Amino acid sequence: MNILITGGTGLIGRALSAALIADGHNVSVLTRNPDKARNNLASGVLPIKWQSADIEALSRLIETNDAVINLAGESIAGENLLSILTKRWTDESKKRIQGSRVDMGETLVKAIEMAEKKPQVFIQASAVGYYGVTGEEPLNENEPKGDDFLAETCSSWEDSTIALDEMGIRRVIIRTGLVLAPKGGILPIMLLPFRLFAGGKLGSGEQYVPWIHLEDEVNAIRFLLNAEDARGAYNLSAPYPVKQRELAKIAGRVLHRPSFIPAPAFALQLALGEKSTLVLDGQRAVPEKLVTEGFSFSHKDFESALKTLL
Repeated sequence: MNILITGGTGLIGRALSAALIADGHNVSVLTRNPDKARNNLASGVLPIKWQSADIEALSRLIETNDAVINLAGESIAGENLLSILTKRWTDESKKRIQGSRVDMGETLVKAIEMAEKKPQVFIQASAVGYYGVTGEEPLNENEPKGDDFLAETCSSWEDSTIALDEMGIRRVIIRTGLVLAPKGGILPIMLLPFRLFAGGKLGSGEQYVPWIHLEDEVNAIRFLLNAEDARGAYNLSAPYPVKQRELAKIAGRVLHRPSFIPAPAFALQLALGEKSTLVLDGQRAVPEKLVTEGFSFSHKDFESALKTLL
């Protein structure tokens, strides 16, 4: 299969493209800097220069591919620890976050409309933030969207490619939880306070953290890519989300560090502003459709997953 990935130089994209190459597929990644991307992507992945104004060129490229995986979007939290801690959400940054997702989706739709040969399957990224701030109830894929910034962003992200449904293209939406990887991503930032002997619960600690191991994230996308009956939204999160206070206890136990120093909600709100919702709120998302349709998770339990990651 010939597969085109947007947002392929990120954490998920790099791991996914490497796995797809290992599966025997031909993989291309759209990027603004092919030379830089070539050094970060697995051998065999073809980086292709992306020029947003050239819809016709993108359409011709799509005609040569059987599948498109759209992972593109500016980081919601920040690219590194410094930006996470110092850059608040502003009206301008919110527009960028939403625009980076919606613009790419709409651009791909235009290119596919122009293409004589259309892809068989289109995988559209999203996140469990779609459900907004929720409580104790497990959330499957049938739950309605929330009404906060993250929910509106995810909803717009998903809707940016909804026209593909009318074209008869099999479209799969992946609502991803917190992706944990051995290198990069959010895990090193999560564990930093514990390594500094200052770990503990965040806020009340009662909020659920919908997490997923990078290996399961990649394998779930591969599963959905090949499952011909798979359509619509899927929660890509481990079957057993954990409360944040339990996550802190486990992290402390695995790292052999204390986990009793709390970060009060008011302090996090003062430091991060509206962005504090990323750590103070959560969703008890469960992967009901994935499990029902036969996908098997390799990492279901947070403690054992964390041990493998470390």
